[in-house]
Order: sequence, then C-alpha cells, then structure tokens
Amino acid sequence: ATGLLGKSLHIPLYSLPLCSAVVDVAIQDYVADVASELIYQNKGPTCTEILFVFPLGPHIAIYSFQACSEDAKVQAILRDEAQQLHKPTGDWENLGYLQDQSKYPGEVFVCSLGTLSPGREVVVTLRFVQELSREPDGAACFVLPPTLHPHTKHYGDFCPPQCHVSVAACNCGSSKLPYSLLLTASLQSPRGVTNVKANFFLTPLIYTSQDHSTAQVSLAGTPPGEHDLELLVYYGDPTAVSVMVERGDPGAPPGSLLGGPMVLVTLAPSIPEAVPGQRQSGELIFLLDPTFLEHALVPLQSKDQDGDSLLFLLKSLPLGCYFNIYCYGETSVGIFPQSVEYTQDNLTKAMRRIHSTGSSLSDSNLLGTLRSIYNTPRPRGHARQLFIFMSGLPPDKEAIAAEVCHHCNSHRCFSFFFSEDSAALATALARETGGEATYVSSDNTMTVAVLKCLKKALQPAAEGVSLNWTLPSGLEVEVLGDTPQSIFQGQHSHVYAQIHGLAQDTTVAKGVLTLQYRLDSQEVTHTMEFPLHPQGDGRLAGHRVAMRCLLKRLVLETASGFGDEPRHRAVEISLTSGIICPFTSYVGVCTSQRVNWYQGPLALLPPHQTLIPCQTIELHGSMEHSSCYAKNIWVPPGWLTAVSASWVALRRLTHGIAALPKQEACSKAFKPPPPFISSLKYVGSMDFRLESPNFWPWITKAIAECQELVALQNVNGSWALSSGLASVLEVDEAEIKGKMPGEVTDPSIWATVLAVTWLHRNDKCYQDLCELLEAKAVTWLCSQAVSQLDQCLEAANTLLGSSVKPNVFRL
Repeated sequence: ATGLLGKSLHIPLYSLPLCSAVVDVAIQDYVADVASELIYQNKGPTCTEILFVFPLGPHIAIYSFQACSEDAKVQAILRDEAQQLHKPTGDWENLGYLQDQSKYPGEVFVCSLGTLSPGREVVVTLRFVQELSREPDGAACFVLPPTLHPHTKHYGDFCPPQCHVSVAACNCGSSKLPYSLLLTASLQSPRGVTNVKANFFLTPLIYTSQDHSTAQVSLAGTPPGEHDLELLVYYGDPTAVSVMVERGDPGAPPGSLLGGPMVLVTLAPSIPEAVPGQRQSGELIFLLDPTFLEHALVPLQSKDQDGDSLLFLLKSLPLGCYFNIYCYGETSVGIFPQSVEYTQDNLTKAMRRIHSTGSSLSDSNLLGTLRSIYNTPRPRGHARQLFIFMSGLPPDKEAIAAEVCHHCNSHRCFSFFFSEDSAALATALARETGGEATYVSSDNTMTVAVLKCLKKALQPAAEGVSLNWTLPSGLEVEVLGDTPQSIFQGQHSHVYAQIHGLAQDTTVAKGVLTLQYRLDSQEVTHTMEFPLHPQGDGRLAGHRVAMRCLLKRLVLETASGFGDEPRHRAVEISLTSGIICPFTSYVGVCTSQRVNWYQGPLALLPPHQTLIPCQTIELHGSMEHSSCYAKNIWVPPGWLTAVSASWVALRRLTHGIAALPKQEACSKAFKPPPPFISSLKYVGSMDFRLESPNFWPWITKAIAECQELVALQNVNGSWALSSGLASVLEVDEAEIKGKMPGEVTDPSIWATVLAVTWLHRNDKCYQDLCELLEAKAVTWLCSQAVSQLDQCLEAANTLLGSSVKPNVFRL
C-alpha cells in the first residue's frame, strides 16, 4: 500500500487516485535528492478518511513532508522526544487499521490527514535523499518509488467501489495511466556524465557545463504503466575510487556539518573471479545453535540433513583459509580458541570436538558468542565471514542486531533461519554486512542452500582497505563513520568525510585520495585527484546521506554505553538535517489556511488540537495476503521485511510498531517445512529467490548418494584407495586395485580419478553439491600426475561404465 489511502465507513483501505505527480531528481555520483509534488483527488461520492503512506527502502531518508488543501496545511517536523511536551493526539484508528489490513510488510512513513470531501484535492510535497546502488559496469542506479509512479503491479490490488476513476482501472489490459507524470533529473559528477539509460523514453541528454560535469534529462511522453521506472547514469573514468566534493549550506554556522564541504567517496575495487579448487585466503566461522547442533551431532554416516550440511560445508573449504566453529549455547564455546588453518589434522580435531562440546549446550547465547568472536583477532590477510544458523528467535535480538551493525565494516554475515520467528533478524544481520539471509526448510535442501552461500563467500576480497588524504596545509578531513576493512568481489562501499579549516595556499585547487588494499597477497594502490572547489546545487543530498551514516554510528555508541554525549549529538544532527533517529520523532503540525479550516474538506482535527499522527511504523503484512505472491506458495508474515539493524537496535514502541516479529520464545525444534517452498533467499536489499519445488526429489537422493563419498575425501581434495571407497563405488576392492593402470605410482591418484568420475554420473549432483569438492580434487590431480590422467580416466570409464570427458580433468 503506497500513496494516499482512503477508508469510508467499513470499506477497506484503498488507494485514492493520483491526479498528477511532479518529480525533480538531483543525482550526484551515487546519492540522489528527490523533490516531489503529488496531487490527489477524492473522486468518490462520500467523505473519506485518508492516510499518506510512503514505503521506506533501506537507503531512503525523508527530510521534508507537508500536505495542503484549500483550507489547511500539515507539516511534519522533528522533535526531541525528551523535550517534547505534547504528544500527537487524534484518532489513531486509521493507523491501526492500516497495520491490520496491510498486505505487504516493510517500514513506512505514515501521516494521518483526516477527512477529504468528494471532489476536493490534497497536495502532498515530499522530499527525501537516497544512497544509490552501483551497477557492475559503474552506473548509478536510481529507481522511482512506486508512490511517485503508481502502476498496475502496485495499484491493481485496490478497487474502491465508490470511485468513478481509479488507478485500479489499469488492470483492464490498458497501459495508459490515469494521471500525469513530469520527471526531470539533473546529473552531476566531476568525472563527467557520459551516458544515461532507462527502461522508459527519455529526452536527449543536455549538458549544462562545457566539461560535461553537469547534465539534464527528462521523461519523454507517457511513462509505461506496468513497471517501476529505472534510470542508469554513467560517468567517465571508471576507477576503483571516485570522489566528489559537495558545497555546504552558506546559511549554516561555519564548521557545522551542514556548513562545511562534504566529500562523497565510492570504493569499488576491481576484483577478479575466484578459481575453484585453488588455495584461497579468508576466515570462515560457523555459529551453530543448540537445536541445529543437536541434529548435526548424529553420526555423519546417517541421513540426517544437518549432519549432511555440516559435512559438505567443512569438506568444501579451500586450502589456505582459516576456520572455526562456535556452538552457542548457555556459554559460548569455540572449537578452537581462535581460528586455525584448514588442514586435515585441524578438521579431524574439529569434528571430534563438536561431539564432546554439543552435549553440554542448552539455551541460545548468540550475543555472547558474537562478542567473543569480535574480541578475537582475525588472521592477517584473511577477510572474516560468519555463517550463522538460527532455529528460533534469540530473546536479545535488539542487542544482537546492534552488535553486528557496530562491527559491520569488519566482516560479512550469511544467516540461515528455519522458522518465521527469526526471519527478520537473520535478514537484518545479512543486509547490514552485505551478506545473504536464506530460509531453509526441514529437508535436505539446506545442504544446497549452504553450499550456494559458501561459493559466494569464497570469492576474493580486497583486504586491509585504507584511505590516505593529501590536502593543502590548513585543511584536514574527518571521516564520518568507519572505513570498511574488506570489500568483497562484486561489492562497493560508500565513505563520507568532511573538510575542515582554511587552506593557507589558496592556489592549490586539488586534493589527493589514495586507496590501498591487499589482493592475493599483493599490495594494490589507486590514487585519485579531486577538486577542492565544492560543487552542488544547494540541495545537500551528500550532507544528509552522510548525516544518516553518522547517526547510525552515534546510535550504536549510545547503545554501547558511551554516555549521554552521543545521544545529544544524534538529536542535534537529526533536528538539523530533518532525518529521524531513535531519539527524535515526527510530529504533524497543522495550521489553517482559513479561519474556519476545521470545517473545510481537510478537517484534520478539532481546532484546539494541532498535532496529528505522523510517524514511521513497521508493517508486518498478513499470511493470507502474503500468499498472493504465488499460487499455492505459503509465505509467512515478515519474511519480505528488510529491517535496518541500526534502527532496530534502539527502536522503541513510541516510534511505532517494533521492527522485529513479536515472538520472544526461542523455538526449541525445527518447524515443519512450509508446503511448496524449499528456500527463500535474501539477495541485496529486497530481492528474494524461491527454489523450484521440483528441486526436492533428485537433490535429496543425490545428497544421500554423495554423502559417504564426501566423508572419505581428504581436505586437499584427494581420496585414498580403501574398502570404504570400494563400497561407495559398488565395486570389489580387489577389482579396483587390479584395474589400476600400471603407470600410476600413487594409489590415491587412481582413487581420486575414480571418485571424480563417479560424481560425474549425475550432472545435477556435480553442479549443486560437489562443484567445490571436485575442483579441489582436480587441482590436486593436476599437481600430482598430469601425464597419468589420460590412462586413469580411460580405465575409470571402463570400470564404472561411464563416459566422462577429458575436459573434466582439464585435459
């Protein structure tokens, strides 16, 4: 539900028709400032109570809102809760109704605007800033929120029976929209704007400066009515680091956050793809809760899915990495005091110690385990990644979210949850650290889900990231927030800093930023010059996004007990920028346009009540409505919620409905798998992937077939020639030894060729289960006996009745 919603008597909430939208977007490198004016009209025959609802994406921050009619104006302002003497009053029924009837979950900005008479209009002015994503080719990606461009995908669910003209009419097969949209975009970058692409028609790109550092573009004609509008902006000189300096507000006090120049830095090192099977750096830590561990303690020869998953996971790790396993029960227990190198001896010790450790575990202590990990130094040159398994919702979820967010620049989280209870927390931990959250059902599909995440985790990373600034004498830089310690393949990072002081030599017009990091043990350096003469159109998008980043840090410092100073600073920054934080709240202040405003069409409140409900709340959706995503697919409420862990940490009930599900009890057992779903994966900000139900039968059988073979593999990728291997291959051990080519001097070479050949009988098994295992095996073979592989493969195909091609062994 987005835009202006109406409710008349017992009629459900529906979208009030949008008559026109004027949207002005200013994009500077990878931040955007959006100013919009939306006109709604009540075209129904009765008076309607209305709400303005605007979904907040993970990188959107509203800083200005007002609504006007002929008779009244409502303006949202921020107030310090500690100083606020008057709470908003009025009828909260609509907010409660919205929460009860909401179809889709997520955090939304809501303002109750009272009653609108038939035929009357209300004009909504909304401004917000947004941190833009960076495409792999370097383009800045801006997507117009559905509230500013309602279309059939979002609007078709609301069918107001009393409205003569409804956006729901778009569902009748016509793509023509019943409202007008005027969209203009101004673009700016010191690297120069080179191109613009969109999924809608644009006017030609017009440059407004000779060096092409500024340009303009607009919507041409009528926009498409069936999808969101997406704009891609390309800049010149794509490098690993881009820098832009935004001028401050000349009316702000000198030296203040709004008054000084702000530096917008985007770090995007070029990191190659990993080569499977080769040695790789990295620290991989696995956190197992008591319920998961109870299942995993079953002997690995059994068909228990948790034992399977743990076995495949540990055997698939590459040589060269470090690993550790934590069993978080009543007390945090690490298999090793700190992470150790992945060797055959250490893996054997780990599997043995899991059994002796797990029997003493009871209640979940994820928070204590995380703190123990963060207090343990990581091996130099190894990026840290956590695999967290949650069978229920820990009771201290807010503290867990705050702890992970506080260390978000030092690691990445892959979280796996088995019930609806822990969905929001798992998603928050993954999103704040750039990882993934995956729902897994109570069958063997968990093995595939875990291995998919491991493949992503094993991509190379830029490690030991540092920034060095060179500025003229008299100037210095203050970085707002922390610089990431690692940047993983396919990711980027935004850093914001402010320039303080006065340059002693005004003839020096440029500064220098140097990015340094390690990649595959090699030191890499990128240098970027940037102009010290700040740019910008005065809309301060970079400043506000930077303030949002600083607010996040101050909130965490307050939660960590740093005293009152971080809270006071957060309140000051929030009130200055207009961006909400947990210590401030929105208040809608109503003023009359006429003396008798309260009798007019926008009768918001009685004349003596000038404060109205205006806040940010969390909608959880409903099971009934969530099922509309796909026929016969059950999606529990809250699964599509991408909550911000930084705000979750200290969000209080006075700010609206809590961001995490309300179930406090930790589930003591896995819930039955929801029908027709195998896994639901969080990828990025709001993208989930559903595995096909047809995936189940063959993968369950493949895991059972491969499990014993995987258990016999050594960490270097080889297999020993043994009776156990003969049993898996269903060939007599004496026959295996008799068919070994005479040129082979090491029986392990023959055994490893046989194992890889056997795995390739089932392509699906190879692709989804044993890709990493097989890559290690082939790498080991190539390092041992390249000249013997042809004979071994020919003999293996004859013995096993297969036809595996030589290219499998890189021949």
